[in-house]
Amino acid sequence: MSNTSHTRTRTRMRREESASSEIRLMSAECERVGGINLSQGVCNTEVPACVRRAARAAIDEGWNTYTRQEGVARLREAISRKLERYNNVRANPETEIVVSAGATGAFYCACLALLQPGDEVIVFEPYYGYHVETLASVGANGVPVPMAPPEWSFAIAAVEAAITPRTRGLLINTPANPSGKVFTRPELEALARLAERHDLIVFTDEIYEYFVYDGLTHVSPASMPGLAERTVTISGYSKTFSVTGWRIGYAACNSTWADAIGFYNDLIYVCAPAPLQIGVACGIEELPPGYYEDLRAEYDSKRSVMCNALQAAGLTPYVAHGAYYVLAAADHVQGRDSREKARRLLSESRVAAVPGTAFFSGGRGDSLLRFCFAKPDKELEEAGRRLVDAVAFR
Repeated sequence: MSNTSHTRTRTRMRREESASSEIRLMSAECERVGGINLSQGVCNTEVPACVRRAARAAIDEGWNTYTRQEGVARLREAISRKLERYNNVRANPETEIVVSAGATGAFYCACLALLQPGDEVIVFEPYYGYHVETLASVGANGVPVPMAPPEWSFAIAAVEAAITPRTRGLLINTPANPSGKVFTRPELEALARLAERHDLIVFTDEIYEYFVYDGLTHVSPASMPGLAERTVTISGYSKTFSVTGWRIGYAACNSTWADAIGFYNDLIYVCAPAPLQIGVACGIEELPPGYYEDLRAEYDSKRSVMCNALQAAGLTPYVAHGAYYVLAAADHVQGRDSREKARRLLSESRVAAVPGTAFFSGGRGDSLLRFCFAKPDKELEEAGRRLVDAVAFR
């Protein structure tokens, strides 16, 4: 076989086995059968009026060309104020913030800037598949440390044991996709001590920072003593403002790293969409604190609808403390593995979920399915009725 054929085979295998492929495949199959898509976190709820209005006005006012590679000053300044106010993280808007093509783009640029082929980065399992695939795309390796349900707890000794001479970083996703885990202050303190001891970069993904339930509080790792200078804080507004298609995210870190991240951001994306940056900036500036409280309450209610429906359907949910996904035990759904179970469930109920194996290594997660509840209430309620009426697990 030629080198080209080998490359095509490896590329095909990666696509077939990747989490992104599983999510997109289930979305495509759901569309084909006219189902309800609870597989992809598209967040098709209402966009705040001021965000829409400001983006339209920005187009009319001529914000239609390239911006600086780090993003428009107004947005960087708004993010800086928000980080200090909400996250207890200080970042100079001129030198320490890079606006990118979503949190995913910010993470990719950070990996390109700070990692070398062969580096290892510890991830917590179940993990978001895009994180592991992004690491692989730059030649780095995600090393999983398992978390145990129902609270998705982990042992700091297990994290320590996973560290090798090649370990360069630690990835913390809080609140986490797909588990909904919200890392606690004591957990972050323990991880901070470990990161300092082993001189690790801490990458975060805090895209669900406003989606926290059960009286818990989001704590940004960079706010912990000793972590500010070694943390790349990554977040964005795709979920908070329901603009997943706008691709507005950011990375905040020390100026040396931010300069390198900005270089790759320019190389790959040039810039995030200019008028949409203005729309997001306006939302950060104008929306009152009550907006975020209402958002949390709205999604807490959606979580209850989703979990109650899953329980009634015989799919025992691991109730998430954050984000807007639920992992559910699918032992009673027919199928040899989670892929077959997800397809059977879609066939029987016309409701799409993601196979659990997309979030685990070594074939684990076969008894789990992930459901997204970032949907209008009527759609969630209909999905619940279909799941209860389905015969796939009876």
